[in-house]
Amino acid sequence: MEHANKDRSLVSKVMDGLVSGIVEEKYGAILPPQDVLSKEFDVSRTVMREALSMLLARDMLDVRPKIGTRIRPMSDWRMIDEDVVNWRFRAKPDPMFLRDVIEFRMLIEPRASAQAAARGNAADVAAIREAFEAFRVIRPAEAGYQEADELFHTRVVIASGNQFFKQMAAIIRGALSTVNPIVHDREGLWETAIASHQRVVEAIERRDPKEAEIAALAMIDYSAEDLGGRFSAEPPARV
Repeated sequence: MEHANKDRSLVSKVMDGLVSGIVEEKYGAILPPQDVLSKEFDVSRTVMREALSMLLARDMLDVRPKIGTRIRPMSDWRMIDEDVVNWRFRAKPDPMFLRDVIEFRMLIEPRASAQAAARGNAADVAAIREAFEAFRVIRPAEAGYQEADELFHTRVVIASGNQFFKQMAAIIRGALSTVNPIVHDREGLWETAIASHQRVVEAIERRDPKEAEIAALAMIDYSAEDLGGRFSAEPPARV
C-alpha cells in the first residue's frame, strides 16, 4: 500500500512538472521520448508512462506514429472531466440536483445561444439548423429523440466559440438525459419543445443575439416549472 501511494504521489508530481513545462513552452510542439523524460524527472518509465496517460486522458496530448507525443492546443484540453460528469448523472436524481442542473443550463445555454448568433460561422449555423430539422420529426417516445435533442444543444454550444462552454456540453447532455425522461409525458411537451427550439434556431440565423438569449431561456423554462411541481421544490430562479 505504501509503495502504491508513493507511485501515485510521483505520478502527480511528474504530471505537474510536465504541465509546467508545457505551459511554459519548454518542449515546443512535441514532447521528448519517454526515456528522456524519465531521466529528466528521475523516475521509472512506468511512472512516466502513467503520468503521460493521465494527460492523454484529459486531451492534452496526442500520440502519433512516427511523430511522437504531440502537445495539443490548450483549447482542446478537457477542463471538465467527462467521465466524472457521466458518473454523476447515473445516480438517481434528487430535487436539489435537478434544481442545480436547470440552473446550470440557465447560466450557460442562453449565453451560448447569444454568442452563436453573434459569432457562429455559416457552417456552425447550418449545423444547428440541420440538428433541429432532425429533432423536429421525432416524438419523445420514439427512438432517437434523446440523441437528436442532445445534438441540437451541443451544436449551439459549439457555435458559441467559447472553449469553456464547449467543454461544458457534456454536462448539458447529461442534464437533458436526466430531465427529458421525467418531463417527456407532459401534455403539449412535444409541440412546446419544437416551437421553443425553432425560436432559438431562427434567432441565431437572423444573427440576433438578444432574441437568441431570450429564446434559449424560454426553452428551458417549461422544464424548470414542471420539475418544480413534480418534486415539491421551488423552480430555479431565473438568472
